[in-house]
Amino acid sequence: MNLLVGIIGMVLLLTGFALNIFKIKRENTFTYIVLNILGGGLSIFYAVALDAVPFIILETIWTIFAIYKLFAVYLERRVRTGV
Repeated sequence: MNLLVGIIGMVLLLTGFALNIFKIKRENTFTYIVLNILGGGLSIFYAVALDAVPFIILETIWTIFAIYKLFAVYLERRVRTGV
């Protein structure tokens, strides 16, 4: 089960990365950010199950930055639309 969670997390992260590289989704789109949050979160779970401290740190920071980006994009759009 843990392996499946890790694979899904990896696929989500790589999907977001590929969509961005091929200019299908930009880094400030909801889809890209959510893929990073979900993929990072699942990868944290898998890294904890493996007791892989470097990857726990990496994925935790990655996920925190993605959550920050989600709020930043939300606030930017809210200010731009005047809502």
